[in-house]
This record gives sequence, structure tokens and C-alpha cells, in this order.
Amino acid sequence: MGTKKIVHIVAFILLVIGGINWLLFGIFDTDLVQNVFGTSPTLAEIVYILIGASAIYLVFTHKSDCKTCTTNTK
Repeated sequence: MGTKKIVHIVAFILLVIGGINWLLFGIFDTDLVQNVFGTSPTLAEIVYILIGASAIYLVFTHKSDCKTCTTNTK
């Protein structure tokens, strides 16, 4: 498995975690990341930074990596 694929998978997983975190925050007013890493605010902040960086990474690489977006349907 290539490095690019590993980075893509990790970025996708972090983006899913971020999305679930926002869902839980919106419905239950609870912060999953803060609850998991509450004893270490620095670690929670690092997770938030990694989630944001993953989103930016996928914005710029999505078109070239996404099978749905690159498939020609004629």
C-alpha cells in the first residue's frame, strides 16, 4: 500500500471522526473528542488540527482520488 493511499485513508477516517463529533455536538451538545482526550487538552487540540488539516488535504486531492468524480459516464 502506497504512502498516498495511507494518507488518504487516515485523512478520511479523521474527517469521519470530525463529522461524528459535530453530529453529537449538534444533537446532544457533547464534544466526543474533548470527552475522549479531556485529561489532555493539548492532545484534543492536536486531534482538532489533524481533522482540519485532513479536510483541507481532501479538498485539494479529492478530485484526483475519487472514483466517482473521475469516472466518465457517457
